[in-house]
Amino acid sequence: MEKIKVGVIGCGGIGCGAHIPCYAANDAVEIKYFCDIIPERAQNAAKKYGGIAVTDYHQVINDPDVVAVSVCTPNNTHPTIAIDAMRAGKHVLCEKPAAKTLEEALLMQKVQQETGVNLVIGVVNRYNGAVNEIKKMIAAGDLGDVYHVYVSFRAHRSIPGLGGLYTNKEVAGGGVLIDWGVHYFDLALYCLGEPEPRSVSGHAHSVLGCDMPNYVYDGMWAEHSKDLNGVYNVEDFVTGFIRTDGPTISFNGCWAQNIQREERYIDFLGDKGGIHLNYCGNFTYYTVEDKKFVNCIPEYNEKDMYQEEIDSFIRSIETGEKLQSHIDYIIKTAKIMQGIYDSSDSGKEVIFD
Repeated sequence: MEKIKVGVIGCGGIGCGAHIPCYAANDAVEIKYFCDIIPERAQNAAKKYGGIAVTDYHQVINDPDVVAVSVCTPNNTHPTIAIDAMRAGKHVLCEKPAAKTLEEALLMQKVQQETGVNLVIGVVNRYNGAVNEIKKMIAAGDLGDVYHVYVSFRAHRSIPGLGGLYTNKEVAGGGVLIDWGVHYFDLALYCLGEPEPRSVSGHAHSVLGCDMPNYVYDGMWAEHSKDLNGVYNVEDFVTGFIRTDGPTISFNGCWAQNIQREERYIDFLGDKGGIHLNYCGNFTYYTVEDKKFVNCIPEYNEKDMYQEEIDSFIRSIETGEKLQSHIDYIIKTAKIMQGIYDSSDSGKEVIFD
């Protein structure tokens, strides 16, 4: 059986750390191209896995043998590369966030509808075992009426690549909200059955990273990209409140805070029970039975969520199924994030039509 030929565009952290090894582990796939504007990255990946190293993504999408691509590049390039790839007839797995703005995400959705190819976004928690167990429990009524969700994605001092691409709004689109918050909000909406956002009120603070030379940290993702002569114009703390046509959602998130602890979890509150989910970990279910407090940590079959994501993407190419990470579902998260930024800028609640 002929293998599905793919190209990976962007051979940095998420490309080499997740997409490439997961494609390589799928027997139905051949990685034909490794593409990166830094030649050494593409060359190193090609040397390790076999394939062709290139620096221009057009060479990948213009090859008729290539069926699908992963887009693992900086946020500001997602729409252009994904749209070009779709118009070239390629199925696309684009890393999160779909785009910097809601407008760009909607354009990506429009092109997907016009071309009919797959466009899925890298909201990988939709392939997480614990998350899918929670989704099943909520749908089964184990929590009763879920009326509120609290989201916390807070870290001590973890601003990534200070002064580099992550902290430049023109490139990243924002800070901790668009980098971390996208996962948490998408996870919550997915578990809740995709309720429609009605309004948001939020505020984004840019505080601890502004004085870059004097910023003290105990951990920094992408430290290799740090540039203290670069740009820091994104938020390192965000807070707010979301109304949906289902539960309300409140949240606090930060890359950096002057409290030396990490609080990365989601609480689902129902009138029959509640769930505390440790992000990327297990969860505890709380309820009352026979007038006694009961809690348990369910056991389930946990698989690597990145491998599940890649395998599902490849399977969908063959079957035509609409995956849970299809662009149509991700638009709601993009709408929420855009609303939070707009609310912060205006100082007013944003009400969606």
